[in-house]
Amino acid sequence: QVQLVESGGGWVQAGGSRRLFCAASGSTFTIYDMGWYRQGPGKQRELVALNSIGGIRKYGDSVKGRFTISRDNAKNTVYLQMNSLKPEDTAVYYCYADDTLERHWGQGTQVTVSS
Repeated sequence: QVQLVESGGGWVQAGGSRRLFCAASGSTFTIYDMGWYRQGPGKQRELVALNSIGGIRKYGDSVKGRFTISRDNAKNTVYLQMNSLKPEDTAVYYCYADDTLERHWGQGTQVTVSS
């Protein structure tokens, strides 16, 4: 089993930056893709970014050029650097990790961007 713990959420003014962290524990040797989704108020959950074990990175259209995902496989940690934040980035951000059996989710961390 894989457990994910996110941190780094909080309040930030528009135009500011925030860095999210997600640490995996447990059966981490089975993990291949890791990434982030988010769910804003009254919105569906959407993909923010993913980082494959091979280093391929993909981003949601709304965050391209502003957010950067990175991953430290030795530490089983994935990061999300968020720059030029906008009020519409306000959401609960969820880390996920895929292994051969299923997708695992973290508990979520709230990011609030004020205008």
